[in-house]
Amino acid sequence: MDLEKHDAKPQPVDPAQSAPLRASDADRDRVADILREALAEGRLDAEEHAERIDGVYRAKTMGELEPLVRDLPAAADGAHRFGAPSSASSTPAYATAHAPDEAVGPVAAESLVAVFSSSTRKGRWRIGRRTNAFALFGSVEIDLTEAYFEQRLSVINATSIFGNVEVRVPENLTLRGSGTGIFGNFEVDTLEAEHPEAPVVVVNGYSVFGNIEAKPKRGKRIADLHGRLRKHLDS
Repeated sequence: MDLEKHDAKPQPVDPAQSAPLRASDADRDRVADILREALAEGRLDAEEHAERIDGVYRAKTMGELEPLVRDLPAAADGAHRFGAPSSASSTPAYATAHAPDEAVGPVAAESLVAVFSSSTRKGRWRIGRRTNAFALFGSVEIDLTEAYFEQRLSVINATSIFGNVEVRVPENLTLRGSGTGIFGNFEVDTLEAEHPEAPVVVVNGYSVFGNIEAKPKRGKRIADLHGRLRKHLDS
């Protein structure tokens, strides 16, 4: 009886196993948050931050995102590294140092839109981790001089197209920014707070034939900043 030799056939490769993992919008936002925190902490300068943010929103896969934060701590709370799930309930010890006494959950995000109109946010209000401002032939005013900060880092993303976005902050917090003006103006008066755990406001902006500016308001300060921080941290 003849023995027939059969060559072993290679097993087909599943394309899904070899293909790079696609990045989601949530993945891009999480990496962008890490970069904003690095900017606020001084780990990145404004030019480096702008280059990496541009890379974030061009990235299509997780492999393209990972190098952008490889040399950075994952997040302010230190609870996770890149690629691991974050904990929404984890906040720095000083996060509620400036919040009012009543127990209300932190504000995640807020949007202010002015299209051929004006939009204003001022007085005693709770600023969230992220505030989006969009002005199209309109005006947006964000006044933080009496606002409550429930986290150390607050990011304002501003877009102005033939419009105006103005941000006013107390004199005793840290203010930083990164943005571009195309036939327009982007101006952030950088501040460095004396207290190492004072709130940090980062303004990212894009202006086309418009104006975006962030400045301290003379004579306005977060009342009893040192006392509130000390009382909260000792508790």
